Amino acid sequence: MTTLDTGGPPADGLLSPEDPPRRPERVRTVVRGIGELLITAGLVVLLFVVYEVYVTDLVSAGKQRDATAALDDTWKDGGGGVDTVPGPERVERFNGLNEGSGFAKMYIPAFGADYDFTIIEGTTEKSLEIGPGHYRGTAYPGEPGNFAVAGHRVGKGAPFNDIDLLNSCDAIVVETHYSWFIYRVLPKGDEVQGWAAGKGAADPRCQGVAPLGGPYAGLVGQEIVRPTQGEVIAPVPGKSGAAASAGERATLMTLTTCHPRFSDRQRLIVHAVMVKQWAKDPAKPGETPPELKETS
Repeated sequence: MTTLDTGGPPADGLLSPEDPPRRPERVRTVVRGIGELLITAGLVVLLFVVYEVYVTDLVSAGKQRDATAALDDTWKDGGGGVDTVPGPERVERFNGLNEGSGFAKMYIPAFGADYDFTIIEGTTEKSLEIGPGHYRGTAYPGEPGNFAVAGHRVGKGAPFNDIDLLNSCDAIVVETHYSWFIYRVLPKGDEVQGWAAGKGAADPRCQGVAPLGGPYAGLVGQEIVRPTQGEVIAPVPGKSGAAASAGERATLMTLTTCHPRFSDRQRLIVHAVMVKQWAKDPAKPGETPPELKETS
């Protein structure tokens, strides 16, 4: 008996080659393709994050070690360290520093005893890959004015990853050729009112720290600004072109970094005031200031 051809699908249930694909099949193909693209994009983003956060950290750590070793060698040779005998030339000199060269060290005891970075001259991308960079044209450690330093918050060593955690009166210790300079974070905005009767009186670390007056009125320990607000690193922070009289000049330090993490939409700023200077004793080369013990 001959089977009649009814025009339906083959007996195995498959569409014949000349039949158009069914709509659900096309949808599944499109969805599958989009899913594969999203997975690929996710892997690319993940690899980029791993590179930015971990690989660049390792690279920068090596560069930071080299910069620290070079600075230590310079100090041992008398070009930037403690002399073996006292002399009349124990004066800080920062003239002629080259972009990318280390000239001082920074410690933040509140971040632990192992937090220390060599500060690099300049804020080019190449310099900031080595460590925190000094804004050229701003003051140097211990000088009246504003010693301003930038640092990455994510990747490339991330020296300023946690500076949002700094509290008023926390110490920022800067070591140079002949001295240790102690800066302390200024009162935050919500602490200014009642400072003298509050934390300013209760915390012994706050000696020498208080809301500033005169041309510095309104300056607080932490603020968030737009990237275009470069006046935060001016001699009188926040007031570009302003000048303080000799009797009013403060000796400040300003730290800047991106905000929030993984974004450069804004800048996180920390302002501190110098409260003390410890001169290094050539007879005690291993002596350090007591502020370094203020670890939390």
